[in-house]
Amino acid sequence: MVSLRERPSYLKTADPMPMLRPPDLVGTEEVGQVVELRALGMVAVRFRRGTFLLAATLLTPA
Repeated sequence: MVSLRERPSYLKTADPMPMLRPPDLVGTEEVGQVVELRALGMVAVRFRRGTFLLAATLLTPA
């Protein structure tokens, strides 16, 4: 379980065809579950409103 350290400028969905989404879909207090580790330090995290690709540096253990 992880949470955001800081809000990114945008969120990228972890779908086969990714889309950019507004950053206010996930709050910094919301807890998500890591579902996949990707290349270049990217992590797919499932939050209440969807699964997003985030840099591992933006995450902190919850």
